[in-house]
Amino acid sequence: MIVLTLLPATAEAQDRPAQRAPTYAERQDKINAWTVGLAAGLLEGAPLRLATEMSRVVDDGENLHVLPIVTRGPTENLNSLLYLRGVDLAIINSDSLDEYKVAFPDIGLHVTYLLSLFPSELHVFVRPEIQSLQDLVGKRVNFNTLGTAAAYSGPLIFSRLGINIEKTFIPHQLALQQMRKGDMAAVVFITTKPVDAFIRGQWEPGFKFLPVNYDSKFEDYYLPAFLEASDYPALVKSGERVATLAVPTVLATYNWPVNSNRYQRVARFTDYLFGRVGKLQVPGFDPNWKAINLGATVPGLNRFSAAQEWLDRQGRQDARKQ
Repeated sequence: MIVLTLLPATAEAQDRPAQRAPTYAERQDKINAWTVGLAAGLLEGAPLRLATEMSRVVDDGENLHVLPIVTRGPTENLNSLLYLRGVDLAIINSDSLDEYKVAFPDIGLHVTYLLSLFPSELHVFVRPEIQSLQDLVGKRVNFNTLGTAAAYSGPLIFSRLGINIEKTFIPHQLALQQMRKGDMAAVVFITTKPVDAFIRGQWEPGFKFLPVNYDSKFEDYYLPAFLEASDYPALVKSGERVATLAVPTVLATYNWPVNSNRYQRVARFTDYLFGRVGKLQVPGFDPNWKAINLGATVPGLNRFSAAQEWLDRQGRQDARKQ
């Protein structure tokens, strides 16, 4: 026979209060305290993929949870960051600030950036009879569908160039077909090179990229760039470069008060992302992460203070190692 003896609880155990299960409201507060909303972009676009990859490497359970949000595109994400509840971060094009110059002249005081994700190069691809940008005056030029980078930045760039064209906004695949038949003079892509359509497509002699020179008209938001033979061996001759512009794609945040929870959320996200960026630079993630420069500046914006503090700490640590 086995006799079980129940020992009396110790005084310490008797004095210890029973643990209370957290209430629904407490669980809700805990989960929301470290959840970050990231406005990314269209379902088929590169920004949403980058946002998803960032969310994977910074995920830390209840300590940090990032929700990538499908939106109308990076050109409208600035509006989401300014006005939409639940959006703490957004992937934007730097020139989207231009839309707010009149209605929101101090926009630079309200929006800051964590880092420049990658440049999106301007590609002005034209038919053989087009020899210069001036030849496009009055002709049909496609800027992809509304909500894309090309649909916003392309017309803005052409306006600054003073080139008055007939703008169309149809899928680029359809526009390229129309180009072959002579119904479309040019297509404008704004995306990270190289573009598959130009690498895999078979183009008759004379189809080409037009140069767009960087000058003072573009110093506020844009960067100088080039399209080279290594990018498009069938369209650019060896040893030659086609001058163009690049639109920085930026991970931005609102300029939250330093003591606010929303600032603390984004600051924790910054620490995690910057400290784990190496995890994004391996096979399985977007190749553009390999070229990321955490210290790169963005024209027209100030850096989020927690991001600058991280870079300063890293700089001091690197100096001590030398």
